[in-house]
Amino acid sequence: MISTAIRVARVGSAAELAAAALVMLGFPALMLAALVPSVPAFAALAAVTYLADHYLHRKGSYLINRLSKVRAGLSIRFLIRQLLLILLLARLSLSDDLIFYGAVACFIAFYGLQAPHGALVTLIRNRRRMPVATRNIDLKSRIRIPDAPPRGLLHRSAEKMLHLDLFAVVGILVSAELGSAGFGFLGIGLTVGLGTGYILRLLPYVRGRRVPPKAETVLAAVDDWLAAYQPETVLYFSGSRDSAYQVNMWLETMEQLQTRPLIILRERVILSNLAPTTVPVICVPGGVHLMNLDLSTVRVALYAANVGKNIHLLRVPTMKHVFIGHGDSDKLASVNPYSKVYDEVWTAGRAGRDRYAIADVGVRDEDIVEVGRPQLAPIQGWQGVPEGRVPTVLYAPTWEGWDGNPGNTSIVLAGENIVNKLIAADPPVRVLYKPHPFTGTVSKEAKAAHQRITALVEKAAAERAADSRFTADGAAMEQAKAELARIEARLDGLTVAGGTKGDEAEATRDGVVDVHRHAEIARLRAEWNAAYWRSFPSYEHRVITGAEPRLYDCFNVSDAMVSDISSVVSDFIASGKPYAVTDSGELGAEEFKRQNTAVRAAVILSNSAAELGGLLDAVRDPAGDPLAEDRKELKQYLLGPDEPKSIDQFNTAVADLALKAEARNVGQQSRLGAANADPAEAAELTNAVPGQRTASAGETDGVGAG
Repeated sequence: MISTAIRVARVGSAAELAAAALVMLGFPALMLAALVPSVPAFAALAAVTYLADHYLHRKGSYLINRLSKVRAGLSIRFLIRQLLLILLLARLSLSDDLIFYGAVACFIAFYGLQAPHGALVTLIRNRRRMPVATRNIDLKSRIRIPDAPPRGLLHRSAEKMLHLDLFAVVGILVSAELGSAGFGFLGIGLTVGLGTGYILRLLPYVRGRRVPPKAETVLAAVDDWLAAYQPETVLYFSGSRDSAYQVNMWLETMEQLQTRPLIILRERVILSNLAPTTVPVICVPGGVHLMNLDLSTVRVALYAANVGKNIHLLRVPTMKHVFIGHGDSDKLASVNPYSKVYDEVWTAGRAGRDRYAIADVGVRDEDIVEVGRPQLAPIQGWQGVPEGRVPTVLYAPTWEGWDGNPGNTSIVLAGENIVNKLIAADPPVRVLYKPHPFTGTVSKEAKAAHQRITALVEKAAAERAADSRFTADGAAMEQAKAELARIEARLDGLTVAGGTKGDEAEATRDGVVDVHRHAEIARLRAEWNAAYWRSFPSYEHRVITGAEPRLYDCFNVSDAMVSDISSVVSDFIASGKPYAVTDSGELGAEEFKRQNTAVRAAVILSNSAAELGGLLDAVRDPAGDPLAEDRKELKQYLLGPDEPKSIDQFNTAVADLALKAEARNVGQQSRLGAANADPAEAAELTNAVPGQRTASAGETDGVGAG
C-alpha cells in the first residue's frame, strides 16, 4: 500500500510521502485552529508545515515542486500561513489591537521586499553566467573575474528570504498568548529588518568590480587563449546529464594524444559531471558563440555521440570530422545513418567495418579506419581461477532502452533465473551484479526486476556469510578497510583542495588542474580499488552500483561474465575470459549469432538460463573450454590486433587525418588565390574559414544548419 502510494506520488521514500501528507493536511488544520481559535494548536501546526515544507524542498521532491503548477507554490504557502495568522488574531478579538495592524503592515511590507530580492538574485545569477565556462584554461591573466557571492546569499535564496517571517510569526503568536504586544513588535522588526538587510547585502554584486566582464570581453579572452594554445584535435560532445559517461570514457585517450587536445562541451550540466582531466575544456552552450570561436588551428574533430548540435562544428570545413562513438557493439546505434556526415568513422576492429557494410547506411568502406579501443588497456587477461578461490561470475546486464524491445535487456525476462542459478551453483561461485546506470529509468518492469535481483543477491550474501564452509581472513579484511578509510580521507582532502569553489564564473577563473595532484588522485584511486576488493571475502556475493568500482575493475576480478548485446560484451572480450549472452528476444542461438557478431564465441542463454552450466564448466576447466580459440579469433576481429597498441593506432589515425585536413586547406588557399580575378568566388571561399565574428545578434543556434 505504502509502496504504491510512493510510486503514484512520485516521491523517493516513506518519509518523503509522510512529509507531503503533512503539508497537504497541515494547512486545512491550520485554518481550523485559527477558527476555533487556539494559539497552541496553531503554533504546533505551523511548526509542522514549516518543517515538512523545508524537508521536501531539501529533498527536491517532485510532488512539492509540482504544487507551483496548481498555484500553490512556495510563496503562496507562506502567504496563506500568514493570512491564517491574521484570521487567528481576528478570532481572538484582537482586530482592534495595535498588534493586529502591525501584523498586517508587516506582512504587506515583507511581501513588498520579495520583488527586489528576487530581481537582485536573478540579475546576479544572469550577470555571472558567462557565455563560456572553462577548465584548464588560463583566463585569469586575461580578464578580471570577481569572486562569487557567498554561497549563503544565493543558494535556495527564495526559501531563505521567506523563512525570515518566522520571527514575526513567533513574536505575534507569543503576544497573542500572553496579551503583550512587545514580543510581536520585536518579531515584526526582526523580519522586516533582516529582509531589508538581505537586499542590501545583495546590492554590491550588481555593480562595479564585482560584476564579471561582458560576453564580448570573455569571448575575446578565449580567442586570445586559443591563439596562444593553437589546439589541433578537438573532442566535441553534447548530451544530457546521464550521458556524461560517454565523454568521460575518452578523457584518458585525449590526455595521451600526441597533438594539442581540446574538449568542447555544449551543456553546462555535462561540464559539472565531467571527470577530472588535464585537457583544456571549453563549454559553449550557444551555437553562435561556438561558431564564432577561433578554431582555425584545429585539424581533427572527434565526436562521441550522434546528436543534432554536432552541426555547429561539422559546418567548419578546415577540420576533418570523425565519429568515434562511445562503445562498439552490435546495437543499431553503432550503425546510425547519421554517421555518413563525418569524413571518417573509426571502429575498434574489422567487425565495425563489416557492420557498416551489412547495414548499408551510406558510410563508405574507404572512410572507415580501425583504431582499436584505447580505453580497454586496463583490462587484464585471464590465467584461470587461482587455487583455493571461489570463481567469480559478473552479471552486467544493459538497460531496457527507449523502444521497449524485449531483446534489449535480460533483466526483465531472464535476470532472476540467471542469478538464482549462479547462487545455487555447485561447486559454488560468487556473483557480482553490476546493472547499467540507466536501468529502470524507462521501464517499471525493469526497475522492479532490478530490485528483486538486488534482494536475491543480498539475501544470498547473508546466507553465505553464515555458512561455516566459507571462511575469510578477518584481520586482512580489517586492514583493507582501514586502508580504504585512509585512502578515502586522502582523496577527500585532495578533491577539496583541488576542487573549484563558488559559481561557474569563479570555477572558470580557478579551474586549472594541478597536474601533480591529478596524478596522485589517479594513483590513490588504483590503490582504493585494490583495497576495496580485499575489504570483503572473495566468496561474497555483491551488488555494485555507482561510479566506483568501475566496470573494468569488475572485469578484472571476474572469471566469467553474463551480459546482453551491448559494448560491455565487446569490451569484456578483450580479457579473453568465458562469457555468456542472453537471447532475451528468443531469436534462437543460430539466428542470434548471425545477427550479433560479439556472441559468436559466447555461451548463448535462453530466458530460462538453462545453458548456464556451459559457462561454469569453462570457468572450472579452462583446458576443456570448447570456445577458447573462438574467443581469441573474435577478439582480434572485434578489437583489432594487440600490436601496435591501440593508443598508438589512434594517434596514427589522428596524424594521418590531420595531414588530409592540411592538404585540403592548402588546396583551398590555392583556389582562393586563383579566384582573385573573380571577387564573388573569392568572397565565398573566404567565408568558409572559421573564426570570423560575422554572426549577427539575431542568429540562433540553428545558424548554418542548412
